[in-house]
Formats: sequence, structure tokens, C-alpha cells
Amino acid sequence: MIFQRTRTPMQACSAALNASWKPSSPIDGCLNALIRLQLTSTAPLSCVQVRHASHATQGRANKAKQGPGKRLGAKKSGEELVVPGNIIFKQRGTLWFPGDNCGMGRDHTIFALQKGYVKYYKDPEKHPKRKYIGVVLNRDDPLPLPRNSARRRRFGMVAAEMSTLAGSQEEEEAQDKLADDNTLKQLPNTKRKVVPEKDPELKLGPGYMYRQPNWQIGRAAERAKITVRSYKRGDRWLAWRKVQARKARNALTRGLRRRKK
Repeated sequence: MIFQRTRTPMQACSAALNASWKPSSPIDGCLNALIRLQLTSTAPLSCVQVRHASHATQGRANKAKQGPGKRLGAKKSGEELVVPGNIIFKQRGTLWFPGDNCGMGRDHTIFALQKGYVKYYKDPEKHPKRKYIGVVLNRDDPLPLPRNSARRRRFGMVAAEMSTLAGSQEEEEAQDKLADDNTLKQLPNTKRKVVPEKDPELKLGPGYMYRQPNWQIGRAAERAKITVRSYKRGDRWLAWRKVQARKARNALTRGLRRRKK
């Protein structure tokens, strides 16, 4: 297309150069010679056509892709046991709202605040259309609770009947118990009865594991009657002895390993 448009002007230019023409000055003669040299060169004419990109390579054109799944939905079904911190429902937006003993994170994730059983329910007194997720202590407890019902105590506690004894009787029993303790303290160690200690009860800790409290672990050496020398910050002799003993043990273990090989 480009070659056809430039064909006629090139023919007219070549005809004008081939015609007899006398330069009026030496400068015109030099220019004429240069033009003739350029047109009579053996290099072929090249018609280059540039094609620009028709697809955007930046911006939002290449970023609108489908990413991995976000694993949304229910993680705990109805009447399933949960502990504090368990995720019950992951969602985008508030399809479900937190009810009794439940909380909601900033990404609308509903999680348990107390140990119990999951309940999915509606509460028309709060909102006619909203759906709630709650946690109850017993599996058979209903939700929602009536507005004027008895207040539920914090989970982990069991209701017990109060003592029917009179105040004077309770005071007498407390005084007798205190007197027995005082007499027991006054007895010599030979007459005291040694009561074996019971194994401590393991309770579910905040890390979802059963372990002893820290104060019981700290008293393990005391129960085993193990005495430890008190640490002194300025006693460098004791630190040097410990280092030397550790080096001796390491050398002994290395020697045993070499003998086995």
C-alpha cells in the first residue's frame, strides 16, 4: 500500500534527474551528484509496518483472576461440643450474628467464648429476620431464652443448694475445726499422721491441653524433698565448677561413641 502511493512521485523525480540540466554553481553540481548517487544505490527500498499491542499489559486487565477458595461456611454443626476459641462459622458479611457466649471477629468469623454446645437459632424479640449462633452449657438447653428467665451463671460452675444450718451452728463448727487445727500444730512431728498427697487433677488450660498449674509444678522439688543450693550472683567459683563438670561429661560421652564405632 505504501509502495503504490510513493511510486508516481519517485518516477517523476527520476525523470527530472535524467533530463539534461546544467548546474549554475559548483554547489548545485555537488548536490546533484549526491542525489544521483543515493538514487542509484543497489539497496532495495524497505517498507516497514509497525503493529502496536492491542491488549493492555498493566492495571486491572490481568489481575481479575479467580484466586484460591477461602474455605467459608460452617465449621461446627448444631449441638457439637466446642471450647473457647473454636471457630464456628466463617463468612463474608453478616449472614449469621453472634448470640449467647459467642463473638465475632473483624472478618465476620463467629467463634466460641465458653465451653459448651453449638446452637443455631432465631430471636424475633431482638430482630425479626436475623439468624444467630450461640453456645449453651447443656446439650438440651434451648435458645433463645425467654426475656425474664433466670440468669445463666458462667460456664464451668454447677448450681448447688445453700446450707440449711443455722448461723450459730455454722460458727460452732468453724470454731471446732480451728481448735482441732491448733492442737494438731502443737503436737510433735512423731505423733502426726503422714497423709499421702494425692495426684493433682489435670485441668484444661488455655492452650487446649491438660497440665498442672505452674505453682504445682514449681513445688515438685519441695514435695520430693530435694534441696537446691541457693544461687549467688557473685559466686563465680560455682559457675566455673559447673562448666568444668559439663565439659567432662561431654568428653566422656564422645569417648564412648568412638569406642562403639
